[in-house]
Amino acid sequence: MGVFTASNVAFMLQGLLNTIVISAASIVLSIAFGTLLALAKSYCRGRWSWLRWLVTAYIELFRCTPNLLWILIFRFTVQGDNILVSILTFTVFTSAVMAEIVRGGLNALPKGQFEAAQSQGFGFVDTMRLVVLPQAFKMIVPALFSQCTTVIKDTSYLRGIDVHEFMRNSAVVMGQASTLPQILLLYGFVLLTYFVLNFAISLAVRAYQRRNAAA
Repeated sequence: MGVFTASNVAFMLQGLLNTIVISAASIVLSIAFGTLLALAKSYCRGRWSWLRWLVTAYIELFRCTPNLLWILIFRFTVQGDNILVSILTFTVFTSAVMAEIVRGGLNALPKGQFEAAQSQGFGFVDTMRLVVLPQAFKMIVPALFSQCTTVIKDTSYLRGIDVHEFMRNSAVVMGQASTLPQILLLYGFVLLTYFVLNFAISLAVRAYQRRNAAA
């Protein structure tokens, strides 16, 4: 247990806190921006068709290229605090994925929902805000939370650009390990920490699905 000193544990937990901050901020911003992208791709027609094609190009660009590539690009082209730049990078990349998830929810809704809202005098904004989006998000919760676990795991890529996230700080502590048991204990600690975070999200999704099934 020689590497599990108070200072080393605090150092790793600080990295874990940074991982949670980066993940949480990126997820919230990605859902918001991804929703706007999904709406633009789904409903921009006529004179707004150019926006639809622009959004489509954005989504396909980021969905068809690796996240690590964009982490490196942003590292060398965007100046600023490493945590903020990391949030920006993950938001830009993950928004493309979130957009397709939200669009799937929008496409799954029956057309009657739109017609019913219009018959009540709702405009486009109110239809989306009060009728369509609440139902769409209810259907895509499992897919959204699945992407959340991906974001949490992918923050480990930030180790490569020296962002003080959980994996990077744990690797620094691993450099102090002198025996195989110490190394295995550290790897076990990292594995268990990521597992607990992501399994807690899985349990939350299962509880949500059971509650909806019982309703």
